[in-house]
This record gives sequence, structure tokens and C-alpha cells, in this order.
Amino acid sequence: MSQNIKYTHTNIIAKDWKSLASFYIEVFQCEPIYPERNLTGEWIDKITGIENVRIRGMHLKLPGYTDGPTLEIFEYEPSNLSNAKTVINCQGLTHLAFHVDSVEDVLKKLLDNGGEQLGELIIQKYEGIGTLTVVYACDPEGNIIEIQNWGK
Repeated sequence: MSQNIKYTHTNIIAKDWKSLASFYIEVFQCEPIYPERNLTGEWIDKITGIENVRIRGMHLKLPGYTDGPTLEIFEYEPSNLSNAKTVINCQGLTHLAFHVDSVEDVLKKLLDNGGEQLGELIIQKYEGIGTLTVVYACDPEGNIIEIQNWGK
């Protein structure tokens, strides 16, 4: 029997969920979806396997979608934060990608809002596909973001 499957969201665990959500709202035009989440109780303890857990945060509507997948930014108490820097070639999920009109303009906005450029901005022509303008960067908490534009 075939299942009806629909992708719903990507989650980022933040040190400061409000600040990180504001970054994605300001730089990438994400829109808040209310209500904010404040999850506690036995049911969330059972789902997470963490006793007395509290999860706060919100979902953000991604640009280009009206009823599509969301970006979920949560903060956990107790936390289990790592000081390890995310690198582009680590195993597992490594980056979010946004298609933009001007890679240069969005990169500047990202830097002005506490982000960091990870590599060089590159313009690469692909025969039969178009021209890719792309750069990797990090949000203020070190999560990697690909900023791209495909031109003809």
C-alpha cells in the first residue's frame, strides 16, 4: 500500500531561538508562524526521552512558499550544546540553501546581521544549465547556509 508522504519542516536547535529566528526573518525574509511553542509535560518528555524537558521556539514560513515546509527553530532546557564548529564536509545534514536574486546583496545582509562568510563567492558556468553564483556562509550560531542564484 502506497503512503501519502509530505515533507513538513527542518529543525535547528539554537542557543538563543529568538535571536536566531530574527536572523532568518531579517536576512532571508522568513515569516513567523504563530503561536510560539512552549512545550512541557509528560508527553514531550516521552517523545524526546528527556526528563523535565522544556522546548521553546517557533516555525518560520520559508520564502517562496505559502503552505510549504517550514524552518523550525527550537531551544531546549536542559540544553546539550556543542562548541564544535560545523564544517561543510561533515556527515549528516550540513546546510540550508536559499535561491536569491542577488547573492552579493544577501551575503552583505547576512554579514551585517552577525553571520560569517565560509568560503569564496564563485560564479560557475554549467553548459546547458546556466550560470551558478554561489557562496557558503554561516548564521550567527554557526549553521551553514548556501546562498545561490541560477542565471541563464
